[in-house]
Amino acid sequence: MTIDFKGSHHPKDVILYAVFFYVRYAVSYRDLEEIMAERGVNVDHATLNRWVVKYTPLIAMNAQKRKQKTAVSWRMDETYIKVKGKWTYYYRAIDKFGKTLDFMLSEHRDEAAATAFFARAIGNNGFPDRVVIDKSGANLAGLQNMNCLLLLNGWFWLIEVLQVKYLNNIIEQDHRFIKKLTRQMKGFKSFNSASATLEGIEVAHMIHKRQFKATGQSAFQQFAALAG
Repeated sequence: MTIDFKGSHHPKDVILYAVFFYVRYAVSYRDLEEIMAERGVNVDHATLNRWVVKYTPLIAMNAQKRKQKTAVSWRMDETYIKVKGKWTYYYRAIDKFGKTLDFMLSEHRDEAAATAFFARAIGNNGFPDRVVIDKSGANLAGLQNMNCLLLLNGWFWLIEVLQVKYLNNIIEQDHRFIKKLTRQMKGFKSFNSASATLEGIEVAHMIHKRQFKATGQSAFQQFAALAG
């Protein structure tokens, strides 16, 4: 999908540069406003925020379609992100090699949220053979709901569920990249802004993990290519 930049008062490359710089280096919007001004681009911090909220979900959608194939053994866990002074729950999944599968911000940490996350992850990546989770009953119930769906559709195999803490160390380590960046962003003022920003951070992280075919392209060039 090619993203439409028509109607913008700035060139596509300028917008993408600002968005990429924000989600990769975790500066504040006011700092980014100053950085852009030093490069001869006058744009206020509110406009920068609108660019991130508008374009990163679309870029993330393209990233899901274009990333290289991932393994069928998954690691899933959730971490915490503060939005408007309150904790929200950030669901993430990677494969056994550390490649990013999917991510979803939720206001709740329960069976419904876990089920929604697994449905999203499976929709984007196909069914896994096995999923490693923590001791969360909600996450276990979410996977059991996926297995019920398989049975109802006539499948004769189920997703193997493992609740083994040490096997999930890889995703707990992977959370650190996300948390490091969000800590520097001085908090999120809305759920929508937080969700969009996290999607952009994940795409930048996927580029860092070399999840796209990009011979000779810089990280920014790969990010820009995902905009079409």
